[in-house]
Parts: sequence; structure tokens; C-alpha cells
Amino acid sequence: MATETTRPEEHAPGGGGEAPDERVLLETEGVRVHFPIRKGFRQKVVGQVKAVDGVDLSIRAGETLGLVGESGCGKTTLGSAVMRAREITGGRIRFRASDGRLLDVSRLGPDDLRAYRREVRMIFQDPHASLNPRFTLLEIIGEPIRVNEGLSGSALEERVAAMLRKVGLRPEYMRRYPHAFSGGERQRVSIARALALDPRLVVADEAVSALDVSIRSQILNLLQDLQDELNLTYLFISHDLSVVEYLCDRVAVMYLGKIVELSETEPLYAAPRHPYTEALLSAVPKPDPRLRGGERRIVLTGDVPDPSDPPSGCSFRTRCRYATERCAAEEPPLREVAPGRRAACHYAEELELNGVV
Repeated sequence: MATETTRPEEHAPGGGGEAPDERVLLETEGVRVHFPIRKGFRQKVVGQVKAVDGVDLSIRAGETLGLVGESGCGKTTLGSAVMRAREITGGRIRFRASDGRLLDVSRLGPDDLRAYRREVRMIFQDPHASLNPRFTLLEIIGEPIRVNEGLSGSALEERVAAMLRKVGLRPEYMRRYPHAFSGGERQRVSIARALALDPRLVVADEAVSALDVSIRSQILNLLQDLQDELNLTYLFISHDLSVVEYLCDRVAVMYLGKIVELSETEPLYAAPRHPYTEALLSAVPKPDPRLRGGERRIVLTGDVPDPSDPPSGCSFRTRCRYATERCAAEEPPLREVAPGRRAACHYAEELELNGVV
């Protein structure tokens, strides 16, 4: 398949012939990922599970964008689509390559896709499952270097040793196997593997959720230090809002395959503009006992709607305590409700929602 690229002046991220924002490293435009539902002997398609349903996002170079939401909202599926590990059903993903080209990720041919995956790497949730138990650290970290750059022998060992030092591990560990390390050390190995090819964007999918609380802060500090040192950009997928508040510059809140709120971190945590965000923030643990009795947690009633048969109008209305008849009749668009803030709620400017104290 021929490689599809575009010159920056041909397709701007905003469309309509606008000049592209040079700060935007990756942009999704109306991205959909649907899974067919098949039944019967002939496996006839009878419906679609809308895991990701029209997501518009942009990630600026050097920032950390947090993607949060309940389990099953489509966060990991969107991360996989960004990695081109899963094909999108519709929409477009654009990435600004190191040579300045604006690439249409879904149309990349084999050669450009290989180059793209050098610039965009992933850190997985479970370091135990994501590391091959039959490989030493030299083989785990060195394999992408060997395949992409052709290094071998002492040159490869020196490169792996440098990566181990960068993530806080001793070079002599390269002869050992993953089972010899703790969960935090294995995640450091996963980070070293992700950074082995000097990427520009790292997709971190629940990168600290499988770790003990005492280890999480160490890994988060490591990610911050590496970002400053290597000028990295992160798409940080998590359900832990405390971690997101600490690490991320901006936050995108996802519900039933859609983005319902997008804002810089501090204003979103102080005063959310979407009822779903308010409910999520009410569940953030408060370490000060004096604050626990003053605010009650918002318990959402009912189950998450079926993504193959979402509700009419606003997808959150069946669990929202502020819902009206308008919410059932009209689907609210993700619109700007304040400078730098977007929310998909008809009453975003009117509701006074509680944030985290």
C-alpha cells in the first residue's frame, strides 16, 4: 500500500485550509472504533459496539494529556488506535513527524508505519504480562534497537546499559530475566524498552495502576524527569484521578466512547463543567479527615449504558441528577464553555458543580 502523507498546508488540524498549529504533535478528528456484533451460523452482523465514537483531541508537543473515565469507556481502545495497533472505523489521526510532515496515521504504508512506531511508543499496564519471561533485559530492551538500527554485540550492550541507567537500574542487570525483579523494577524495564528508540510521543496505558502505592510516586517522578530530559510528550491513560492531577497538564474525560469534558488540570479539578466529571472527582480520596464529612460522594445510579445501544440525546442522561427533557431529545456537542475549556453538556455554564478541595 502506498504511503499517504500530506504537506502541512494541504490539511490543517482544524480543517478549512487553516494554517496548522506547529505545537500540535498528534490530533484525532472524529475517530470511531466500532466492533461488529455477529450472530447465527453465518455470523451476520446485527449491530456495532461503539467503543470509541467520534473523538476529537489534540496533544501539544511537550505536554502530558490525561485521559480518564470508568472502565469500559474506551480509553485503552483509543490508545491502541493511536498506536495503530487497532484500525479505526472512521475519522482521522494525524501526527507531525520529526521531518515536519503531517502524516495520516490510518493510511501509512509499511515503511512509514515502521518509522511512525519509532516515534510513538507505548508503556503497558501490567509489566509482568508485557515482558517476555524467556528474554533477558538485554534482549527485551535491545530487540527494538537491533531490529530498527541494526546494532549488535558490544554496541548494543552499551546502548542497553545506558537505557538501564536512565531508568534507575544497574547495567549488570541486563543478563537477568524479568522474574528476578519487583513490579516497580519491571515497569522501569518497560519504560526503558519504550524509550529505546528515542520516541517523541509515549502512550502510557495505566502505567502505575498495577504497582504498590509506595512505588507509584517513584515511577511518576521518573516519568516527569524523563519528560524534562528527553522532551517527551505523554498520552497518560488512567482511572486514578489523584495520579492524573499530579502528572498531567490537561485532562480529557471520556464516557461511553465520547469526550465529555476537556480542560487544563487545575481549573477542571477546582470547578468541573460536566456532571460526570463532578461525580468522578467526588470519589477522589481526601487525606484530611476534616474534609471527609463535609462533602458526600456522588453515587451514580444505574449501570453504564450498552455501547451497542446508547441512550438518545446525552449518553450520560440516564445517570445524571441534573437531566431534563432536553437532554433526552438533543445530544450536546463538545463545545467551548470558557477559554481553553470544552464540555458536552447543555447546562455547562449554568450548573455550579463541586470540584476537589
